[in-house]
Amino acid sequence: MNDKELQIRNEFISDIRGIIETAKTGAVRSVDFSRVLMYWKLGERIVVEEQDGKERANYGSFLLQNLAKRLEPEYGSGFSYRQLARARQFYSTFPIVSALRTQFNWLQYKLLIQMNDPDKREYYEQEALHNAWTGRELERQINSGLYERLLLSNDKESVLAVARRERIPEHPSEIIKDPMVLEFLGIKRQAACYEKDLESALIDNLQDFLLELGNGFSFVARQRRLLLEDDEFSIDLVFYNRLLRCFVIFDIKTRKITHTDIGQLQMYVNYYDREEKLPDENPTIGILLCADKNNALVKYSLPENNKTILASKYQLYLPTENQLIDEMKRELKKFEENRGRKKT
Repeated sequence: MNDKELQIRNEFISDIRGIIETAKTGAVRSVDFSRVLMYWKLGERIVVEEQDGKERANYGSFLLQNLAKRLEPEYGSGFSYRQLARARQFYSTFPIVSALRTQFNWLQYKLLIQMNDPDKREYYEQEALHNAWTGRELERQINSGLYERLLLSNDKESVLAVARRERIPEHPSEIIKDPMVLEFLGIKRQAACYEKDLESALIDNLQDFLLELGNGFSFVARQRRLLLEDDEFSIDLVFYNRLLRCFVIFDIKTRKITHTDIGQLQMYVNYYDREEKLPDENPTIGILLCADKNNALVKYSLPENNKTILASKYQLYLPTENQLIDEMKRELKKFEENRGRKKT
């Protein structure tokens, strides 16, 4: 068999595999949505029955307990009291069947219906849809407080507008989170960690890191070497963001950053703007990914109109809800204080 015949055979086999994989994916999605639709219909029927017997005290709880006793022995744990209560909540949260996403499985809907804030629920629904998140990826984003972290530096309307694809992000803060949560690296909080070790861990877990970075990022380079006359430098990580239409440079520091670090990152950004950026692309963004930072130092080390240099703390553990609430309160207090100074 010559090379051309071999190529044709390989292409044929590749096509056959593609047909099979597409069919398998479609079958899984069909089964997943059939399960979703089943729970929605169960929820609808339970709510109708509850409304018919609403004059009886605690009728809803009695109904679900009695139903679970009948169904669980016959159909299994998927029809326990807890699951039936979720089905009722599912229908109450999404009362219109045509609004259900065929791409979502039951795990994703279970996560969404637990949110009491409709704006927060819509944000995660839109992001899961547009980014094709799996149930586990959606769960990770919720647990990392993605929505709350974006609200630290953006207003709710802007965050939702970007999620709905009603507008393109215009400023890095609309995409870049502060803090960044890197719990997937598996590095202990107390562990001594050098920049190169953290960088290697990020590359080894690139898929998870891209998920944390968010919309529009693609990997470009690691340890990008710059030779400026007799001096040699290395940029830790380089990405490109198709929404912001610019390069995004990461300089990693496993300590508290200094004004010298900011100056070095500014040099990297200047180099990319002058040597790598195309005329129709936007200015390069530089991010200092650091263990700690002094916000005032960052502010006064940069021009007032700075839009391209950011410092973002990383943390190696998932934040608690209280930590995110406290951080939002601190940011709101700073905002109110700054607004008061401007008025005076």
